[in-house]
Amino acid sequence: MSRIDATFARLREQGRKALIPFVTAGFPQPDITPELMWGMAEAGADVIELGVPFSDPSADGPVIQKAGDRALAAGIGLREVLAMVTTFRQRDTSTPVVLMGYANPIERYDQVHGTGAFVRDAATAGVDGVLVVDYPPEECAEFAQALRSHGMDLIFLLAPTSTDERMAEVARVASGYVYYVSLKGVTGAGTLDVSQVEAMLPRIRAHVSIPVGVGFGIRDADTARAIGRTSDAVVIGSRLIQLIENEPRDRVVATAAGFLGTIRQALDA
Repeated sequence: MSRIDATFARLREQGRKALIPFVTAGFPQPDITPELMWGMAEAGADVIELGVPFSDPSADGPVIQKAGDRALAAGIGLREVLAMVTTFRQRDTSTPVVLMGYANPIERYDQVHGTGAFVRDAATAGVDGVLVVDYPPEECAEFAQALRSHGMDLIFLLAPTSTDERMAEVARVASGYVYYVSLKGVTGAGTLDVSQVEAMLPRIRAHVSIPVGVGFGIRDADTARAIGRTSDAVVIGSRLIQLIENEPRDRVVATAAGFLGTIRQALDA
């Protein structure tokens, strides 16, 4: 059983929902990420999604794009991200970490370090799952198997426009959880329609047996509570990035933890 599976199993037994914050690795300061991850876990994060900075993101809105640009300018690449996870694991061996990003950095990593190097090094660092926005499920069977052989899960996005056929295709290769993008468009765009999410989740669950997390548009405790009534997890990224982007270094962790604490309370209520 992967760390992600174990986490969701524990939450199910407790009747609780998973809180999954997203932060960009190397943001807002290049050396703060492990400390920020520790603080988020202590504030109640059940899984941490760590964004791998990339120059040409297709799913990220302006807030996360800006964070990625700052991290790239500070020299943060996939090698540095894996080093951050290694440091995080020195103090936290239980909170799952999911790398979220794009195909280019992974494939470039293997070009530089050898075929299969990313999967090997991610497992060694302590990564638990990978979400590659631009990897279609029909082309991922081999990659999914390689990850599973190292105890890691391959996570996929589903959208309001996903067909039943697409959901079934995802279900064949996904593990850990699936991430339902609640809005059409990029991260941080638009206003979340809770009723639309409530109507979509039974369709997804007709095909997908693993937990379903919902993200894109969750910005406060009230929205998180509403989404948590029907989903297995809530994912919060853009709002968290906005809150910490201009904070002085000594306030970043406290600001993130304080915000996530309100979301944790709302979900547990």
